[in-house]
Amino acid sequence: MTPPRLITRVALFSALIYVLSWATVYLPNVKVIFFIVFTAGFLWGGPAGWLVGMIGTGLWTIFNPFGPAGIPVAVAQIVGGGLCGPVGAIVRKMRWARLNRLTLNTILVTAGAFCTLLYFVPVNTVDAWVYQPFWPRFIGALPWTAISLVSNMFIFPLLFPVARFLYARESESQ
Repeated sequence: MTPPRLITRVALFSALIYVLSWATVYLPNVKVIFFIVFTAGFLWGGPAGWLVGMIGTGLWTIFNPFGPAGIPVAVAQIVGGGLCGPVGAIVRKMRWARLNRLTLNTILVTAGAFCTLLYFVPVNTVDAWVYQPFWPRFIGALPWTAISLVSNMFIFPLLFPVARFLYARESESQ
């Protein structure tokens, strides 16, 4: 894929993260953004997915309607947001098209859980470290992490047909 086309796609998916974050702002910790970052990594590789996650999460972190996060937490959010892109690239290399439905859904549920943990473990750790006391703050964040974990374990298999469709379109255009 030519660099201008890839840059355009990264920008589009980054903007999609920002827009869908607004759309789901009243659904606490139900985050479709992880699937978007995963899909970017799945379609265009780990570095592109990483960029989509970093840029999109950065936009949301800085221009959040509830106010921007503190700098250490913002950095953890931006880095954590990017980590889901390489997970999508790994799933793409698993010969996913040849897997039966149950195996593919198991991989997608696992990918959703993994993406959630790759985001929330650093964010919750930095948040608890900065705002102290560490353990009460970290433990207090676990129910919110659990909501996101469970929702992503449903979102990834449910929305994967969209990624499959985009993959087929990308394959045709090359």
